[in-house]
Amino acid sequence: MPVKLIRQYTVFIPNIPGALSKFVELFAKEGVNIIGIASEIRDDSGVVRIAIDADRKLSHVLTGAGFTTIETSLISLELPDKPGQLLRLTMILGANNINITTVYGTSVGGAAGRLLLNVSDGEKALDVLKAELELK
Repeated sequence: MPVKLIRQYTVFIPNIPGALSKFVELFAKEGVNIIGIASEIRDDSGVVRIAIDADRKLSHVLTGAGFTTIETSLISLELPDKPGQLLRLTMILGANNINITTVYGTSVGGAAGRLLLNVSDGEKALDVLKAELELK
């Protein structure tokens, strides 16, 4: 069960046609694959979170294109696609006093799904999850 740290970029974009296209075009031009995306739109603006599995930092590209961005680390993990796995994960983190501040993910109906988590202590969460999930 792979568990690792990846990068997330959070940006503020206007709520107008084409705004998201201009933003994700920057990743395509840099040859960086987007593995997760989430957004929250309110009235005339929104927040978009992009997760990438790349060692390169892209903050300078995003700010150079006029986007206000925040770079954070996320935990990326794959879990079996079956009932109770999210409960198991949240119980492990809670028992270790690790708060989940953002979660998003998907399953395509196969053997596994991917979750992306922003947590209060990424390094501790990484160690705990590797010990708890990869051994079972």
